[in-house]
Amino acid sequence: MKIRKILLPAIVITLLTISIQPARSQVLISILLGKYLNTGAIEFGLTGGLNWNQMYQIKQAKLQRDFHLGFYFDFRLKKEKRWYLYTGCLVKSTMGATNIPLYMTGDNDIDSAMVGGYINRTASYFQVPIAVKYRFKSNIYALAGVQLGLRHKATDEFTNEIYEKDDLVFKANTKDQYRRIDAGVTGGVGYKFRYGASMNLGVRYYLGLTEIYKDDFKTAYGLVTNSSLYVFAEFPIGAKREKRPPREPKEKRRKKNKE
Repeated sequence: MKIRKILLPAIVITLLTISIQPARSQVLISILLGKYLNTGAIEFGLTGGLNWNQMYQIKQAKLQRDFHLGFYFDFRLKKEKRWYLYTGCLVKSTMGATNIPLYMTGDNDIDSAMVGGYINRTASYFQVPIAVKYRFKSNIYALAGVQLGLRHKATDEFTNEIYEKDDLVFKANTKDQYRRIDAGVTGGVGYKFRYGASMNLGVRYYLGLTEIYKDDFKTAYGLVTNSSLYVFAEFPIGAKREKRPPREPKEKRRKKNKE
């Protein structure tokens, strides 16, 4: 019965945030359902911050900065509150790069107008990290695992300067060029501000291991994969503050250490 009470709100929030204006709806839904998802063994909340994306296989490409927003779960695996299963979903998250060399669109007017410009390449994904997290006594934690992405939008933004910086822009829908699924490994570190469910800050890196383009759209660069560095803050929603258990007397701790 307890498992069903936890899983039902979790499934509802996942489906609604993916289907209805993800970035806006998830904040409201998280606030409404947060108290039902936070238990002694589960921590639920919102996560968000900045991310820097790159496609290293494309020459001249530069880091692309964006922001991400989503929700997370920490499932406690052991009673001593050290090992956790970390997961969730970034419903507003992009991959890509900027300063990518131009290619011919087939439209003479656009191609001539964009000479000397560059492309800002963006692919939007629903990102789902699945990682094992370990919390140290110092409140620092480390995590490592895998990350899966479901692509739902992609755009090549052709940009050029005529009178002032980036005043000429042409957007091309490139969604059909990408594979639906992206997958890779992720790892990071962070700091939790107090015992139990509380705000934490962290940094996490994602390295894609799968080709992002379909066979018909593979470029001359060879295998192209995604990568991204996330700097984030996480806030539990509806969680009750837990008191740190009292420390054992020094003599008892010394006796345990000797044993």
